[in-house]
Amino acid sequence: MTETASPERLLFASTAQAFLEKEASLRRVRELYAAGTSFEPEWWRRAAELGWAGLLAPEELGGGSVSGNGVEDLALVAELIGKTVAPGPLHPVSTVLAGLVDAVGEHETVMEALVSGEAVASWAVYEPGKSWAPDEPTVTATPTATGFRIDGIKDRVEAGVESSLLLTVARTDEGIRQFLVPTDAPGVKVAPQSSIDLVKRYARVHFDGVEVDESAAVGTVTQTPALIERQSHIAMVLQCAEVAGILDTVMDFTVQWALDRYSFGRPLASYQALKHRFADLKIWLEACRATTRAAVTEVAKRSPDAAMAVSVAKSYVGERAPGMLQDCVQLHGGIGVTWEHDLHLFLRRVTLYRSMFGTPEDHNLRVYALTKAAS
Repeated sequence: MTETASPERLLFASTAQAFLEKEASLRRVRELYAAGTSFEPEWWRRAAELGWAGLLAPEELGGGSVSGNGVEDLALVAELIGKTVAPGPLHPVSTVLAGLVDAVGEHETVMEALVSGEAVASWAVYEPGKSWAPDEPTVTATPTATGFRIDGIKDRVEAGVESSLLLTVARTDEGIRQFLVPTDAPGVKVAPQSSIDLVKRYARVHFDGVEVDESAAVGTVTQTPALIERQSHIAMVLQCAEVAGILDTVMDFTVQWALDRYSFGRPLASYQALKHRFADLKIWLEACRATTRAAVTEVAKRSPDAAMAVSVAKSYVGERAPGMLQDCVQLHGGIGVTWEHDLHLFLRRVTLYRSMFGTPEDHNLRVYALTKAAS
């Protein structure tokens, strides 16, 4: 999905892939699930040492990217993560950093901790019973003598239990703002939520009269809509890139399975009906790659067309990927539906991502609205 033409980027990609194959294999994913663990903090610190957490951060804070294009390098890591459905807080940490980097305020200490892997943060944007609506929070932030009092509930907070900070979207008297809230602050209660994925864990967070200083605010009232849009774009392209990695991997081992298995003395892959199915899967895979690549490019350039490109990619990938995985399950026959086979690990991740940060139906409506506004 992503280009790795330069020697520096090739080294970065090969190092990341070697690390994932050794430290985050499919076997390791199953072990973490059996232990009831999402990811190990030490594992994430080592991943941060490879530069994963700082791709969107400035160099003076320990960040930077090998190619000079942090968004594209980040998408490359996400794509590689998809090949083993690896654990870890790459998505939430990167999304939070995207907001902090663009915001007006003094958050250097927090960014340094995130870049080094010493701290984990997540974006608290979803609310119970509501679909993707980042600009319609019901959580409130009421002004106090020293800052704000935050009240309400957020849910579907990725790595919420493992996070020490939550970038929380709340409504104030002046408009929507975001606040960095420590998870150990008085009045904060974090409760784990179940997930279809084996190692992607989420949490519901209750804010009951949580007091934060004025310095906890991230960005101004007028700046917040642009910050939320940027964070949304980063979250969505990371999902699409990871799914592209998943589809590429699953396609490879499904084709190999059909070549290795024989029926009536012939490889399954030699039958015309299956050839047509593989051809369709290949076409859809390349379309997923193309739409994702376009979205990554537009987001990296901060193009006015980024919103359209992201929604097109999220809609297409979210709509096609689950069906493609189901096709691969069928092509494997009976073994494809067993717990022992790895197919369901990929299917779980793809199914989860279909609904997070907007369903295909949500983004279809978004594409329509953007097209109508441009006409």
